[in-house]
Amino acid sequence: MSKPRKIWSNLRAAIAPAAALIVVAFFGGYALFGANGALAWGDYSKRLAERKGELAKVEADRERLAHRVALLDPRHADPDLVDELVRKDMGVVKKDEIVIRLK
Repeated sequence: MSKPRKIWSNLRAAIAPAAALIVVAFFGGYALFGANGALAWGDYSKRLAERKGELAKVEADRERLAHRVALLDPRHADPDLVDELVRKDMGVVKKDEIVIRLK
């Protein structure tokens, strides 16, 4: 067998293992360094903690609004809240009243 044939024969024999090694290296690198890889775990944990804080704030706001809506139920509305909202929206204030804005 001549040298060029031997080189091509060895090259053909090495192509499949080399391609498999490249594919394994690619997926292994992506598993470590990719967007969803093992090294991104710390970032995910930090973002999860931030999102839990945001969720707690949103749930507190939701509960506050649900309570306010319950106070405005037409069947048994809270007269003080209704009076406050009407005066605020309509701008109705008597001459002898003092308006103190809390927010």
